[in-house]
Amino acid sequence: MSNAMSQAPQAFEGISLSALVAQLDALLEPARFRDYAPNGLQVEGRATVRKVVTGVTACQALLDRAVAEGADAVLVHHGYFWRNEPSTLTGLKRRRIATLIRHDISLLAYHLPLDAHPELGNNVGLGRVMGLTASDHFGEQALGFAGSLEAPIDAAGLADRLGGALGRDVLLLGDPGRCVRRVGWCTGGAQSYFADAIAAGVDVFVTGEVSEPCEHLARESGVAFLAAGHHATERFGVATLADWLRRQLGLDCYFVDIPNPV
Repeated sequence: MSNAMSQAPQAFEGISLSALVAQLDALLEPARFRDYAPNGLQVEGRATVRKVVTGVTACQALLDRAVAEGADAVLVHHGYFWRNEPSTLTGLKRRRIATLIRHDISLLAYHLPLDAHPELGNNVGLGRVMGLTASDHFGEQALGFAGSLEAPIDAAGLADRLGGALGRDVLLLGDPGRCVRRVGWCTGGAQSYFADAIAAGVDVFVTGEVSEPCEHLARESGVAFLAAGHHATERFGVATLADWLRRQLGLDCYFVDIPNPV
């Protein structure tokens, strides 16, 4: 047997944390966005990364799972240090960050960049399950997507299709029989974009959350409104990004879904 054939394959040595952050920043371009929290590295852990756990929100349950799995880093859509929140490290916030520091785990978070990314983003993923590709954009920082269905469907039918894809009930405001050809959508808590979507000429607007004014806008405009869940509509980006990190960087990386009915 030749020496080359007898050599065991080398174990994956991982990549540096700084290289991982640089790769993600180049991919997601956080500098393009005016965001509500810092994007990129939020809590610094060990210098070398081999295993990454991704999730929607950096809740305690996700951190505990990362510790149990021996992860070097956690990558989320909803991280910490949000604008206007208390800056003190007390209570639940202290516990979460203490978990990361105690186990030398890094936390990386990408918010609006992961909503908007044209290939890996939440909005692209939500559009895909509805059979839609964005033809134009609306709303603040052009985060709202709009596109046309290949075949029209009524609003109730679209709600059923979306609910089946997401595994949850979808709240429909407005006329369930509204004929839908053009759809506007934006994942998460984008209910404030409803008026912009109406102005963009859509037949229905799809987002994650709902607030009281949405009912009146739906009634008075005739445009239907679908609330499909903040968490449910924002699982796409972190799940797809886990696949990207495995393929492109060779990391042991996978998405962990912590269920959330909201």
